Amino acid sequence: MISLGNIGLSFGARTLFEDVSFRIAGRDRVAFVGSNGAGKSTLLKIIAGIQPQDSGVVAVSKHTTVGYLQQEAAFFEGKTLYDEVYSAADALNRIQEEISETENEIKNFEDTESEEYFDLLNEFSELQERFLLLDGFRLKSKIEKILIGLGFEEEDFLRQTQEFSGGWQMRIMLAKLLLSNPSVLLLDEPTNHLDFESLLWVENYLQNYNGAVVLVSHDRNFLDNITKKTYEISLGKVTEYGGNYSFFVTEKEKRKEMQESRYENQQKYLKQQEKFIERFRYKATKARAVQSRIKQIEKLDLIELEDEETTVHFHFPPATHSGKITIEIEGLAKSYDGHKNVLENLDLIVTRGEKIALVGNNGAGKSTLTRIIAGIEPINKGTVKYGHLVDLKFFAQNQAEELSGEKTVLEVMEESQSGVIVKDLRTILGSFLFRGDDVFKKVRVLSGGEKSRLALAKMLVEPSNFLVLDEPTNHLDMKSKEVLKNALRQYQGSVIVVSHDREFMDGFVSKIIEVKNRNIRAFFGNSFDYIKVKEMELEERNIFAKESGDRQPEVQEVIQEKSHYEKNREQKKRRREFLKVANPVKKRIFEIEAELEKKEKRKSEIEALMSDEEFFRDADKVIEINTEYKEIQRIEDSLNREWETKVTELNELEKRFE
Repeated sequence: MISLGNIGLSFGARTLFEDVSFRIAGRDRVAFVGSNGAGKSTLLKIIAGIQPQDSGVVAVSKHTTVGYLQQEAAFFEGKTLYDEVYSAADALNRIQEEISETENEIKNFEDTESEEYFDLLNEFSELQERFLLLDGFRLKSKIEKILIGLGFEEEDFLRQTQEFSGGWQMRIMLAKLLLSNPSVLLLDEPTNHLDFESLLWVENYLQNYNGAVVLVSHDRNFLDNITKKTYEISLGKVTEYGGNYSFFVTEKEKRKEMQESRYENQQKYLKQQEKFIERFRYKATKARAVQSRIKQIEKLDLIELEDEETTVHFHFPPATHSGKITIEIEGLAKSYDGHKNVLENLDLIVTRGEKIALVGNNGAGKSTLTRIIAGIEPINKGTVKYGHLVDLKFFAQNQAEELSGEKTVLEVMEESQSGVIVKDLRTILGSFLFRGDDVFKKVRVLSGGEKSRLALAKMLVEPSNFLVLDEPTNHLDMKSKEVLKNALRQYQGSVIVVSHDREFMDGFVSKIIEVKNRNIRAFFGNSFDYIKVKEMELEERNIFAKESGDRQPEVQEVIQEKSHYEKNREQKKRRREFLKVANPVKKRIFEIEAELEKKEKRKSEIEALMSDEEFFRDADKVIEINTEYKEIQRIEDSLNREWETKVTELNELEKRFE
């Protein structure tokens, strides 16, 4: 479909690409990976025809259409949401106009026996057939499915597009692109403004897309679940790996070891040749041999090694030990301008050392709740109490605007008064993508993403025992996220983080709190346990698209599909009835299993304590721990009984709906 041959591109003295060649076939699922600045987004733009290359050719086969989603949001105005998205179906709209015009001509044609009249009828029939081939009769339902999948409500369809914020504008862009159904989708960071539900929907849609998909993303799970091929961009070259991102990581390590071995062998060979040349350079009897060795060296393809990226092990500075309760919220209600409550009757307790992820749809109130917790958003009702000696630090995207524009990146870090020496500050800045002379840049010349990373880095070197982080990973690459994640895992204080990055949350978050319907509900376990529950809910609501990319089905297939649908309508209805009653049971089973896992973990910790001789020296502690152990056993017995009941109930439901 698309072939790149010997692509070269330079910016000044810097060569970004040199002799890059590869091809994208019909249903490829490709990820572009590489360090920040390697050229991932630029390569997408070259394929899309937006960025001209200095040399080489991009060949696009006949009838291949290319759709590109940029990182920066466009701003739509002057149309309703529905009409704006509808406008993306250009081919269908043109055919529909032609159908309407031809239909009017037929109605007004007087000589119904003439050859011209029959030509019009044939033209009308061909237009109808083309419309059917392009899935035109399902256009309305397709628009609705895409908009609902991306998180819009039905009441949003008639809203003016200018009423939507930047994140929602990005979703409008994505909706238009998906509706246009190009042969090749080029997506640059498509998950940046999505919440959990819309992320899962997009993931499902792209898995089933009937065309090629090329992705740039820092969401490892997203890449793993969609892509089957990885192109690494490094040192101006593109290297292919025949698997997803996880495969790439493993395979790259193997190739790196082989490359290092080849590099060492080549260096030994070069030293031997250079030694010979130096020794006999001025001996006439060896002149021919010396020249021969020089030519051999010149013909060699020199092996290059990537710069070793030092692994940064960042630890939070020590902070005051807080009380057992970090924050307690009771009966909280919040509204803006006296309108309908965003949050109401909300209760929340966070204990010392607890690490919680806040999730939920955009607009559900996650950011509002974090600002309330941080003490910068007033409430209308209820109480917010902080525990003893709690020292809270808050990060949100707008924190970046508070940085002094005239200071350098390094000066901003130095003013944190964290006691961290300059060398270590530079190392930390490097892990947040400020490398070399970047640390001497003035804040005012930084991009929005760079300012956001700097604000996050500054906050993290300041002592605290309670962190509230609103989308901290938005402008981080995978290595930076790993540094932050490892630091949060070892952090002794409490953490509340708003994020939809599954890989980032997994491993340090012990509880998921979903903000929904103006309140919250807790899920014990990791992000993947929560996703299982959300997938069941989405399936129950029939949100997932099973046939997202039928660009040009045969007419016969469309007719058969309609006939098949009629035959199986009762079956589908029965399936929906089953899901309606079975999914709550399945959800409870997952919740019980997550709770049992947590209790079992705590039991193991207690048993490890009991195996230590020192444990029995403190009589009060022994009584307290023994009481907790018995209570865990009691709860486990109760949960196991409930689990057996629910599994039996699910089995009976499955039999009933067979």
